[in-house]
Amino acid sequence: MRLGVLDVGSNTVHLLVVDAHRGAQPSPQHSRKSELRLAENLNRDGDLTRAGADALVEAAKAARREADELECDELLAFATSAVRDAGNSAQVLKRVGKEAGVGLSVLSGEDEARLTFLAVRRWFGWSAGNIISLDIGGGSLELAAGADEDPELAFSLPLGAARLTREWFTDDPPPKDDVVRLRAHVADVLAEPAQQLLAIGRPDRVVATSKTFRTLARLAGAAPSSAGPRTQRVLTRTGLNQVHAFISRMASADLAELDGVSVGRAHQTLAGAVVAAAAMDALGVDALELCPWALREGVILRRLDWLDGT
Repeated sequence: MRLGVLDVGSNTVHLLVVDAHRGAQPSPQHSRKSELRLAENLNRDGDLTRAGADALVEAAKAARREADELECDELLAFATSAVRDAGNSAQVLKRVGKEAGVGLSVLSGEDEARLTFLAVRRWFGWSAGNIISLDIGGGSLELAAGADEDPELAFSLPLGAARLTREWFTDDPPPKDDVVRLRAHVADVLAEPAQQLLAIGRPDRVVATSKTFRTLARLAGAAPSSAGPRTQRVLTRTGLNQVHAFISRMASADLAELDGVSVGRAHQTLAGAVVAAAAMDALGVDALELCPWALREGVILRRLDWLDGT
């Protein structure tokens, strides 16, 4: 069957169309991203602004048209932290349904973590043993751990790169004291969840997904996206230290000129590096393996499982 997946994230709205059936690897047929930065379109009351809501409705309309033109059997549409955290979420969802004809579901943070973990497990297989997965989004950090397809523990923490950049940094680049304070905050938030994740058993693999981790790994010398998804990519703590040292002194406009850094996310890269480093320290790991599959693939895989009634 042909599935369309519309992922409304904190930074981008991404339509992915795949041909898929249970037991086979989903085959991408079409991909389109719209950079809306919804996390940066929340007003002081925590509501999504009218401009942000209008942009989301237009992106959903375009996705609906493309899904129909590509003859998708189904469009799976979901939103994550930016819409989830908005005080006017219900009104925005109603507009998207009425004006764009898209039923947009809001995933809980724990569901995000669990579905991402499912994608990681399916990518690496049972031989990966006990896995801890990490995903840095725009609004939240998802972590999960376990030896099965459904993790034993899953957490969603308010440590997304866009959120932290907005709340902690006012200058570009930020002064060293602001970065030090953010490090302490992130370490404090991570301490208890990390301890619980480690308590269920020593991980055989610690895996990272998401654009933020891919950017940091690329800056540390990992292969570019053109090398393909099956190319092994690793982010070491040493490499991350080196990345952090030079990006902490760069304005986002200069950072955006580096290979692997997108213009729209450049200003969030430092906060992402702080979270990545704190997570590795809290978990006591020296390296992370990158997985090309994440939340979208997890949604697809779970839907295919349901088709067979599992």
